Amino acid sequence: MKSMHECLRLGGSDTDLHAAWQKVVQGHGLTIIESAPVFNASQVPLGRICCLNKAELPFDKPSAHMLQELASLVANLLQHKQEQLQIQQAQALALQSQASMLRMALAIEGSATGIWDRDIQSGQIHYSPGWKAILGYADEEISNSIEDSFTRLHPEDLPYVQATIKAHFEGQTEQYVVEHRVRCKDGSYKWISSRGKVVSRAEDGSPLRMIGTTTDITAMRTLSQRLQESADLVTCLTNEVPGLAYQYCLHANGEEGFTYLSEGIRDIYELSPAQIQEAVDLVHARIHHDDFPAYRNAVLKSASRLEHLHLEYRVNLPQQGIRWRQKDARPRRLPDGSTLWHGFITDVTEHKRIEQELQELATIDFLTQIPNRRSFMGRIEEELARIQRGASKAAAVLMCDLDNFKLINDTYGHAVGDLVLRHFAHILHDELRKSDYAGRVGGEEFAVVLAGTSITDATIFAQRVQKQLLDTPVNAHTHIIPVTVSIGIAVMQASDLNADVSLSSSDMALYRAKEGGRNRIVVATE
Repeated sequence: MKSMHECLRLGGSDTDLHAAWQKVVQGHGLTIIESAPVFNASQVPLGRICCLNKAELPFDKPSAHMLQELASLVANLLQHKQEQLQIQQAQALALQSQASMLRMALAIEGSATGIWDRDIQSGQIHYSPGWKAILGYADEEISNSIEDSFTRLHPEDLPYVQATIKAHFEGQTEQYVVEHRVRCKDGSYKWISSRGKVVSRAEDGSPLRMIGTTTDITAMRTLSQRLQESADLVTCLTNEVPGLAYQYCLHANGEEGFTYLSEGIRDIYELSPAQIQEAVDLVHARIHHDDFPAYRNAVLKSASRLEHLHLEYRVNLPQQGIRWRQKDARPRRLPDGSTLWHGFITDVTEHKRIEQELQELATIDFLTQIPNRRSFMGRIEEELARIQRGASKAAAVLMCDLDNFKLINDTYGHAVGDLVLRHFAHILHDELRKSDYAGRVGGEEFAVVLAGTSITDATIFAQRVQKQLLDTPVNAHTHIIPVTVSIGIAVMQASDLNADVSLSSSDMALYRAKEGGRNRIVVATE
């Protein structure tokens, strides 16, 4: 059997619905002998109460009245049920809202945060117990006057707070947000963060009510201050230490840049810390072009292998000119694949100068200022290696010995002898090409290597040396001292086992030159 609601959905008047119901029940062998409509409070039909029978029977007025009373009773019961359901739903929502507000209140009270509610027109502000507890007050120990609240603000912060409130009242900001100091009950000051918003305004836009929260941030400000003091200390230390302290990051996508630069960059690269954004390109432009490939490779190698970066290189600066720098840094891989270095760069120009002087002392003959025997032997071995690799042609090796040098020493003294040695070394040096080199290998013995030179050209070189020495005698204390030199010449070839072979051959040729009367040039026979 179809329900009344199904018939109601068919539409039409109450009479039409009654006729529809009549057809439904007749299909089941029944007939409606009487019915009464059921309406809600808004007189919207909800259905009908019907008396059914297998045959039509007379229905008297008392029975019809009773049926009407029953319909009214059903309508009242349905209305009451609906109202009870609405009440239960409202109570559930109220309990849920109350629980939510309780949880919020507990969360706020447990987070060193208080709530305030300001009536702007009356000049009153109401604080929650938690707000008062932040400053050490009991619930009844603090007034609600807004003017009293201003007296608790730190004098240095009052203008800033009032200006911020005024800007919010005038609608310049969506929220009121300030951090300032406020005086506690014991006279000390705490840092607080207040956030609020005007929640109602008059028709002319003037503010009426404002609600907000206040949080104790003293511990956070203290920690922040300590961190800042530590950072300032580190900055002061790095700025006072001669050199550049830096932090550098090479990102996984290939981008790179400095994330920190100390004041030392002004001396190391003649830049300023403010140029940190473009510092990479500026620094690269100041590195000596001959040293930049090694500099770049060292950085990339350090990033690839996470190895300590140690490098010495030259820079060419606008004011200081060419200087030496030493870079030391340790890399660390970041989670995103980037490489971060913390490093230090210092000026090692003076160190390199001293290093060069020490190198010269170890390789240069102090008296004559040309390479000593040890340095010369290293150079002649290098020349032989080039010849054997086919990188150079055969070279000529000359041994030179000043004639009668012992006699000069005995006659004029060792000071004059030293003058003669320096004089000859100067003549020898002036005759050399850039590819040639000479050295003092004994008391009055000198050796020369003429790279890629034939015996004929080597002989011409020896003749020039002899002539120059003859044309410029030594003048010592008004004494004109003529000096001659004997020279032996040999050829250095790829087949030589070592440099001593050609050196020994030229020495033997020199011996024959001395034996033959001095001031002669003799070529070694193969």
